[in-house]
Amino acid sequence: MVKNLEGISFQNCEVLPSFFQNGSMEFHNLRLLDLTKASPNMIQNFIQSQDLNNLRWLCLQECMIQKLPNNLFNCCHLQVLHLTKCNRLQFFFDILSQGFNMSTRVDMKELFPSFSKLNTLLELNLLGCSSLQELPTSIGQLNALQELNLSECSSLQKLPTSISQLNAL
Repeated sequence: MVKNLEGISFQNCEVLPSFFQNGSMEFHNLRLLDLTKASPNMIQNFIQSQDLNNLRWLCLQECMIQKLPNNLFNCCHLQVLHLTKCNRLQFFFDILSQGFNMSTRVDMKELFPSFSKLNTLLELNLLGCSSLQELPTSIGQLNALQELNLSECSSLQKLPTSISQLNAL
């Protein structure tokens, strides 16, 4: 366990270095995580293998992810989430791990109230997420949110009505 490490960057990483795999190295005090341009597999492997409860700042800028890992929404102290130019991002949820069949039409906004655990989030940057199709209704539970950037989210069809509950914006 690396007890005192508070920040780490894996910019442009394709694979997780072997000494980080299988949870063999844990970062209990990690507050800053930069995964800019990291591969989707690398992101998934690292986030799934770590307890990120103390994480405050996460950058996934220009990553080719289509959805965010579910356990990311357990980062109860997260204040800043940068998803700038994640132009393949379509959904906020990994519904395959939940056993749902993609061939049936489901309202993911209602099935996954994941944002409710991110009540310390101050900034959500989705600039250039051109494939993002929808935001979950639970986004209205981000009471501390002060900045929401949806610029260049060209596939976003509508905003949930719950967004009007964001009084700190």
